[in-house]
Amino acid sequence: MTYIQAVILAIVEGLTEFLPISSTGHMVFTASAMGIEKDAFTKLFIEAIQFGAIISVVVLYWRKFLDFKKWKFYVKLLIAIIPAVVVGVLLKKYIDSMLGNTLFIASVTLIGGIILLFVDNWFKKPAIDDVDKVSPKRALFIGLFQVLAIVFPGLSRSAATIVGGMQQKLTRKVAAEFSFFLAVPTLAGAFVKSIWDAHKETPELFTKTNIELLAMGNIIAFIIALIAIKAFISFLTKYGFKWFGYYRIVIGTAIILFILLGYHLNIA
Repeated sequence: MTYIQAVILAIVEGLTEFLPISSTGHMVFTASAMGIEKDAFTKLFIEAIQFGAIISVVVLYWRKFLDFKKWKFYVKLLIAIIPAVVVGVLLKKYIDSMLGNTLFIASVTLIGGIILLFVDNWFKKPAIDDVDKVSPKRALFIGLFQVLAIVFPGLSRSAATIVGGMQQKLTRKVAAEFSFFLAVPTLAGAFVKSIWDAHKETPELFTKTNIELLAMGNIIAFIIALIAIKAFISFLTKYGFKWFGYYRIVIGTAIILFILLGYHLNIA
């Protein structure tokens, strides 16, 4: 992986991590399109630069994260993350295999896009307009929706949790914010595990150049995500999910056609 390729992947991560269009899918597609070598470092890079994006959430919502008097906020995040932790541990081999299956990811991207066309019509009467009003039970249900994104790579963690929030009567804005907050412990845990596993199984990956690529990727993803989060909240509140659905359908269909025409787009 070159520095230019790392920059492009980091920009893609920052733009897509919190949008309901699957950041993992976009990075896999982008890496494949650029002809990046299918090796252990590519997989690590795709997983690890999500850390930069989640730090942007902490920076933008620092008052929320530093208000330790509202400890119930952290309890709800803990409850919501439990299903993902359990499923992630039990199905690790399956998840890793699916992350290398571009046709599967593209198909899920397409199907998820079709679903997003109808989401705004399904949940028209939200009752919860503040994150602090989310109960532990509702947090758990949102966490269960997050599991869908783990089991079906390409679905989008953001899409699954926002839709889960809306199903639990949250407004689009509050559902999106809870999704952002939930991303912090979820992706931070995934980052630590990815680095730990790589260090244990393939310590030779941590060369000076690769560490520089990881550091640069996280910094760029952080900066881009800061901009993307604000723009997304505004767009989602005003227009809903429909345009994200159309986008996913176009991208998913295009990738499937490329594969059927004989182009190999896999990051194993």
